[in-house]
Amino acid sequence: MEYRQLGRSGLKVSVLTLGTMGFGGAGGFSKVGSLDVADAKSQVDLCLDAGVNLIDTADMYSAGLSEEIVGQVLRGRRDEVLLTTKVRFTMGEGPNDAGLSRHHIIRGCEASLRRLGTDYLDLYQLHERDGVTPVEETLEALDLLVAQGKVRYVGASNFAAWQMMKYLGVAERDRLPRFVSQQIHYSLLSRDAEYELIPMSIDEGIGNLIWSPLGGGMLTGKYRRGGTDETVRYAELNASTEPPVHDPEQLYDLVEVIAAVAGAHEVSLAQVSLAYLLDKPGVSSIVIAGRTQEQLADNLAALDLTLSDDDVAQLDAASALRPIYPFWHQAATASDRLSAGDLTLLQRYL
Repeated sequence: MEYRQLGRSGLKVSVLTLGTMGFGGAGGFSKVGSLDVADAKSQVDLCLDAGVNLIDTADMYSAGLSEEIVGQVLRGRRDEVLLTTKVRFTMGEGPNDAGLSRHHIIRGCEASLRRLGTDYLDLYQLHERDGVTPVEETLEALDLLVAQGKVRYVGASNFAAWQMMKYLGVAERDRLPRFVSQQIHYSLLSRDAEYELIPMSIDEGIGNLIWSPLGGGMLTGKYRRGGTDETVRYAELNASTEPPVHDPEQLYDLVEVIAAVAGAHEVSLAQVSLAYLLDKPGVSSIVIAGRTQEQLADNLAALDLTLSDDDVAQLDAASALRPIYPFWHQAATASDRLSAGDLTLLQRYL
């Protein structure tokens, strides 16, 4: 297992993180997975044996059941792992049961600690943007939790780059906790993070935890050109998949390239998709999961795969971003003074 520093913090995380959205399977989360305590323990054991040291959950996964299961599985070995959970989404019927207010953050953290059976979180993440609550209020609440020893590091998830910069600026100005990481969606199917989130993270020293690296299962080879009922299935997925699939033909083309690379190495498509991301600039750790032990073991095997320059070139070309403004203009006129962050996006256009 390889370990990377998480942003500018002193914390080192394994390049693969165990995601627990499928623990519990309550309500709509049954579509992701429905692992009970025994199944969850088997997955945690497998990951710990492989050297994984970060486990990711959230209060809203199965309405808290995921956290409860994680807490039961880690009983007696909490200090062997780094544990992260999140706050922001609705956890009740009251008007203050969502958001990033001081009220909801503090109450949410204390509830998560109870469910997880621990007295501290290694990383506490804001799960989504709250455009109503003042930034100062949110960061002051996190500052209180850090001062109380309930939280050691803080991060964000699903923020735009300008939103991240606003929080970082207020944190620096008011000497409040600074985000060490962001948890973002990034995959061969959706490389949008390369426009601004990845360059910003490198420039600001923010670590990147990657969620849904297999595009919600789309990059595993499950959906191929010539299969059955794709049109109906995609009509259903487009409204709910993360990311949504707007062009099935483009996805089919991409999957064929991934399949060709996977065939040359005699590995799964999932391993190719994960190995591709592991070599991308700014990636600290990739969150993996599996409905079954076999799927999770296959994901872990991506650690043993090394892609050639030609492999990467093929995958880059099949998933290439269209240069949008102002980036095409910067590539054309500012190539003499580009930062390391700028070059993660613009190098290919120079």
